[in-house]
Amino acid sequence: MSAAPDIPPDGGQDGGGQPGRRRVTSHAELEQVAFELFAMNGFEQTTVEDIAAAAGIGRRTFFRYFPSKNDIPWGMFERELERMRASLKACPTDVRLMDAIRVALVDFNRVEPTEIPRHRRRMELILRVPALLAHSTLRFAAWRDVIAEFVAERTGQRPDSLAPQAIAHAILGVAIAAYEQWLDDEGADLGGLLDAAMHHLGAAFADDLS
Repeated sequence: MSAAPDIPPDGGQDGGGQPGRRRVTSHAELEQVAFELFAMNGFEQTTVEDIAAAAGIGRRTFFRYFPSKNDIPWGMFERELERMRASLKACPTDVRLMDAIRVALVDFNRVEPTEIPRHRRRMELILRVPALLAHSTLRFAAWRDVIAEFVAERTGQRPDSLAPQAIAHAILGVAIAAYEQWLDDEGADLGGLLDAAMHHLGAAFADDLS
């Protein structure tokens, strides 16, 4: 879920930052600067001003890249969420519901080998920094909505009905459990953990969903 290189949101006109330092020119670069500061100083101790100064940009420019400091660990979450929604919608109807979600879940969380260290830092922040828990709750709710919408469409129910909501919450729990295992074991394969966890969950729903 890393950001792709892009042009500065302000066209390079913000006069802030450190003189002589090359400005960051993408979400990914600003994210990397922030991650380094979080690792050195701690998430809560690092301010927006610290990040902007280290990135060679002004505070105003920072907010053109990210709405808040809490949004940095989530990277390009909204874009990836839309990709998962599209993947689910494109899934053939003859694929069993839980199998369709399992494939989409693994694909949503696919990480290039070179990006694994950064993704580990990202998920450590999201899952293990108390200051981010409230913000993460909002993002997790948006993620569950995508799953609930798909379940509702397949089962002829409303997204806010019990079954779609219960399944969405269960799948989020499965994903978090897999991530916790992955974070605790540097040799673990994230995709394999997610796939195995979803197989277990799918077996529990096998008699009720198709």
